[in-house]
Amino acid sequence: MKRGDVKHFTVRVFLLGLSMCCASLFQSGCKSPAEYRVEADKVAAGIITAKQQQALGRTEDFTIERPSDIFRRRLLTDQNLPYSGPASFGADALEKIEHWPEKDYPKAQPSLDPIVLLEKATVVKLSLIQALQIGARNSFQYQSHKEDVFLTALDLDLERNEFRNIFTGEVRNLISTDLTGDRTVSGAETGAKLDLSRKFQNGAEFTTNLAMDLASLLTANGASSFGIAGDASIEIPLLRGSGRHIAREPLTQAERNVIYAIWEFERFKRTFAVDIAAEYLSVLQQLDRVRNAEDNYRSLMASARWSRRLANAGRRPEIEVDQAVQRELGARDGWISTVESYKRSLDAFNNLLSLPTDAQIELDRAELGNLTAPALKIMDEITRDQTQPTDSPIAPADAVVELVAPSREDAGPLEMDEDVAIRLALDSRLDLRTAIGGVYDAQRAVVIAADGLRAELTVLGSAGAGDRRTVGTATSDDADLRIDKGAYSALLTLDLPFERTEERNLYRASYIALERAVRDVQILEDSIKLEIRNKLRDMLEARESLKIQAQSVIVAEKRVKSSQLFLEAGRAEIRDLLEAQDSLLAAQNGLTSAAVSYRVAELELQRDLGLLEVDAKGLWREMSPEEINNVKN
Repeated sequence: MKRGDVKHFTVRVFLLGLSMCCASLFQSGCKSPAEYRVEADKVAAGIITAKQQQALGRTEDFTIERPSDIFRRRLLTDQNLPYSGPASFGADALEKIEHWPEKDYPKAQPSLDPIVLLEKATVVKLSLIQALQIGARNSFQYQSHKEDVFLTALDLDLERNEFRNIFTGEVRNLISTDLTGDRTVSGAETGAKLDLSRKFQNGAEFTTNLAMDLASLLTANGASSFGIAGDASIEIPLLRGSGRHIAREPLTQAERNVIYAIWEFERFKRTFAVDIAAEYLSVLQQLDRVRNAEDNYRSLMASARWSRRLANAGRRPEIEVDQAVQRELGARDGWISTVESYKRSLDAFNNLLSLPTDAQIELDRAELGNLTAPALKIMDEITRDQTQPTDSPIAPADAVVELVAPSREDAGPLEMDEDVAIRLALDSRLDLRTAIGGVYDAQRAVVIAADGLRAELTVLGSAGAGDRRTVGTATSDDADLRIDKGAYSALLTLDLPFERTEERNLYRASYIALERAVRDVQILEDSIKLEIRNKLRDMLEARESLKIQAQSVIVAEKRVKSSQLFLEAGRAEIRDLLEAQDSLLAAQNGLTSAAVSYRVAELELQRDLGLLEVDAKGLWREMSPEEINNVKN
């Protein structure tokens, strides 16, 4: 075979290999936007699952994809509520704009969630459990916190990518014509280049590439030449920037940031669940106030009518009629105000769940009945004791008055010793773990800042072999990749630390940041102690208030009945009955308020202890008395 034939054969082989290389690169490196999105979801899910196990000792389902038929969307359609446009229904309802990368995404995704399958009704009645689940699926806040965890996981993947093998490829084709000389020179260049770079966790960086060229003249004798070249370099820091702890610091921080994000999300879930319960019970409490206000209004209206009849008969003075009418008008004003307050609180509850503000929602009154059941039991016991004869002597009026402090005999299971509760909170609070982790982060920052003060000593090695080809060298012989004919070099550079003003200031600032991180832990620690102590006091106060208000309701009811009888017998004034009715209304509202306060304090204490577990569906698991006894022992 002649030399020219060999050359042409080599060119054809090269072009074939180049085509195969391009096809392979295209197939492996060019993905659709949907494939990249799915890949990102898969990577983030794997990171979050691993970090959940590390941060919480358990894993649970985690996804930022929400079904399109969430409860908010259903209410807009089922109750025919006004809306501003397609965005009111979600991203999948938007019209795809020009050049949209994924035709079928976001897309409608149905759900088999039982919450979504609630019966269609003009007014939807929700239990507390359903409200918790709806909050986890509909709340804008809840979704934003989940997305924060997801984005932190992607940040970690990006930092991990710094220490992976990074391949880049390039294929180019150039056709050129040169008319500046005596002869017109036209030619074509085809080339391919493959690069590999890798950063190691000791700070070293390695890069290498292999390039192939084919330069052909389209004029003159049509000469062509094949070029091939390769080079590699490695850079190793020996002082400043060297060491695993320095080089991988961004990765270390990214790993810890995912842990912090998961802890923060868990803390948010617990706080959010308690907020939903507190608002739910607050709305029911307001509804109970409406009922009490209605009863009070009816009672005062009847009293005003009754006093008018007596005045017309000449049995009561006109001034008592005016007093009764004034109280009736005040009761009407209070009733209207209470109804509107209830509507406002219901709207606020819708907003908390991220449901349409004007959605027709009704809460389950039975939830409030469960809370007031202990109070009704207390009232029954008091009534039973009052109907039974007693031999207990009545203390004389001039006897020394002894104040009896609240007893712990009837305390609830969560009313534990302060010291036990505080120690439990300090061991379990996730936000405290995050703050303590911040101290370690600040300590590492001091180490990194100190490294910046050192001299920079770097070893750089490079190697290259072969030659590239262009149209200008198309007449040269084909190049060979011969290692024994390569060029090699080694360089040692020393950057002396004469100027380190910026680094000096950063180093000093790192100690200040450390002190602040330590103070943050101390402040949070004191805040936790204060929260726990106050919540235990709230529970004690609410428990005692519950007993007191239960007795007050009994006394107020007796007072209303006796005032009515005395008034009919002419032994009391209308003012006595009106005041008794006001006292009954206040006692009834106080009883409900005490029951709600105690329950909310129980939930808030478990939240502040860090022991109120909330799953991915938004449902909680409360502490059991057995767990509390184990802690005490």
